[in-house]
Amino acid sequence: MKFSVRVSEYQKNVMLNICDVDLIGEKIVQDALTIHISEAYYGKKIVEIDEAKTLLKNSSIINMVGKDTISLAVDLGIGSENGVKVISDVPFLIVFNT
Repeated sequence: MKFSVRVSEYQKNVMLNICDVDLIGEKIVQDALTIHISEAYYGKKIVEIDEAKTLLKNSSIINMVGKDTISLAVDLGIGSENGVKVISDVPFLIVFNT
């Protein structure tokens, strides 16, 4: 299992954008809403599951997209299924750990 990630700092917090690697470049469309899962936002770095776990555990703000990504985060106790929004069968979740 591989993930695409981008790590940055936002107001002294570690911000992680992470998605299932196969979603990079996809356009998610539902009604009038179109979301582009871009490499510029979700990162150029591809990581394996162990590094993804470390990044998820050590980030303050996490933007997640994809079934594998969100499943991994929820299994780690980061976020919950209740917060997941599904757009055109693709799950999205944002978590703030303070």
